[in-house]
Amino acid sequence: MRLPLLILHILGGSISLVAGTLAMIVRKGNRFHRLSGDVFTAAMLTLATSGFWLAMLRSQVSNVIAAVLTFYLIASAWLAGRRRNGTGLLDYAGLILCLSSAAGVLTLGFRAMFSGRGTDNGAPAAMSFIFGGILMIAALGDVRVLVQGGISGRPRIVRHLWRMCVGLFIATGSFFLGQPQVFPPSLRGSIYLIVPAVLPIPLLIFWLVRVRFRNAYSIEPQTASLPTALHNKVVIEQS
Repeated sequence: MRLPLLILHILGGSISLVAGTLAMIVRKGNRFHRLSGDVFTAAMLTLATSGFWLAMLRSQVSNVIAAVLTFYLIASAWLAGRRRNGTGLLDYAGLILCLSSAAGVLTLGFRAMFSGRGTDNGAPAAMSFIFGGILMIAALGDVRVLVQGGISGRPRIVRHLWRMCVGLFIATGSFFLGQPQVFPPSLRGSIYLIVPAVLPIPLLIFWLVRVRFRNAYSIEPQTASLPTALHNKVVIEQS
């Protein structure tokens, strides 16, 4: 059972690295961005699911945490990119998964902190607290969406961006820094592996700044009602 899961995991990771990079550098909103984003999402969900079962079989708690966090972030980011308003059962399920995962991760963090070894079941305390913090921030965002009955405009784009980028960062960090044995000894620990591992973070900052100061992302053109659109058309024609 492990070999098919491992092959699926490697395929998902390889495709996600290529598709995620393309989705990050191309113009946002066009057909190629949507296509590469859909491929990236499918590959990342495959990567996270196969990684989860591999970690369960090997009793690797830290990898279980990373797999759950990655799956949640990518799935919720994809939904934010596709849906412009309204909420559904998936939003409530996502919040429950997020809160339960955060509780489990933070529990591991505290157990590791007081264990004297700094780890609990292979999960370092620092990693548990970082992942737990990300989950809590994400949960607050989910609560906001549910209370408001949906999300649109610039906040929707920000939600989509940061979750996708953090998910990609987990993938790049796990590959370039977490699997040094697949690289030649001369590259291990070098800047040639560190740069691609952390690249999603500066790209995230760049796009967040761009979204923050570009009016194109502040209004959803699809939210205009039909009467309003017809009225605007008549005004334009008369002028």
